[in-house]
Amino acid sequence: MNAPLAGVRVLDMSRVLAGPFAGRMLADLGADVVKVEPPEGDITRLWGASIHGISGYFNQQNAGKRGVSIDLGVPEGVALVKALAARADVLIENFRPDVMVRLGLGYPVLRDLNGGLIMLSISGFGADGPESRRAAYAPIIHGESGVLARQARFARGTAVDMAVSMADTFSALHGLVALLAAVHMRHATGLGQHVEVAMIDAMLVTDDHLHAVLDGVEEADAPRSEVWQTAGGAMVISGDFRHLWRQLNGVERVADPAPPGADLAQKIAARRAAFGHHLTVTCADRAAVIAALDRMNLAWGDVRTSRMALELPTVRQRGTITTVDDRGGGRRPVTQSPYRFSGATSAVRAGAPHQGEHNAAALRDWLGPELGDPARWAPALCEVARA
Repeated sequence: MNAPLAGVRVLDMSRVLAGPFAGRMLADLGADVVKVEPPEGDITRLWGASIHGISGYFNQQNAGKRGVSIDLGVPEGVALVKALAARADVLIENFRPDVMVRLGLGYPVLRDLNGGLIMLSISGFGADGPESRRAAYAPIIHGESGVLARQARFARGTAVDMAVSMADTFSALHGLVALLAAVHMRHATGLGQHVEVAMIDAMLVTDDHLHAVLDGVEEADAPRSEVWQTAGGAMVISGDFRHLWRQLNGVERVADPAPPGADLAQKIAARRAAFGHHLTVTCADRAAVIAALDRMNLAWGDVRTSRMALELPTVRQRGTITTVDDRGGGRRPVTQSPYRFSGATSAVRAGAPHQGEHNAAALRDWLGPELGDPARWAPALCEVARA
């Protein structure tokens, strides 16, 4: 009852990650998020471990939402979405830019039904540009934005995509910020609006290395933080190596190993070798490595697997992982809301819905007993048998 967005209605028509992640955060903040799926379901229902008919990926991104399944290929399906949009505060979609228009669900149509509606559209390359029709998933944006090429140069290897859908989550979070700003603005004006986010924009604006290119400066040949092998295992140590060397030389009193008259490349190679030797030989074990890094006031972290990350004391103390009903009489782990308020509550409230699970309840809650009667919309509604 103390959730910041309690009473806000969100119609989530999005798929996979960029839109669903924004919807998941809204649900954690207390909004009533109703996810609309086509008859074939969200593709992510096939990804990850299936427990009692719900996959892990789908569960993580759609926990706390209610689910309806609507066939937009029939007139009744389009009419039903219009009826729901007329009662919604927010609508989220991440189709290609022309799809909602072709369905007869473009923003001008929905605005005429509900002047207070805030619609978030996320696409790869924007709604009306020269590349707006391109299919775009996170790896495409990672490649097009320059991030993969930079990472390959830093690693002195070939370009390989990141094992995290960063472009999707960046776009979701930027979209979330814009949505909440629009909700705030509606309090003053009474009017909704269409918020449009291009994934390529979100990726570039969130790229903290882009300044070098913008200023015409050559990007650094090596990252500011590197992974070093130490007597305590692989550790990422933060900071430009010039700073690391100054600390090693000044605090640990390691003499400069570079011979007189050495050129810059020789100096760098010798000093890097000395730094590595200090962490693997001079420091004989993990405790000694950590003590040396702490003396040098260098930020460090273990290179952990995701499973190991769940064992971090901070993760356990903050309850970053919680559990929800697994829909089979047990509990299932899921990520908790990351937001901590001093005077409000944000938390995952339930697991993800089965496809079409709330066809009846959500329609009646939003549309009332007569307009929300599922029988009225029978040609458009789908429900999948549960495992």
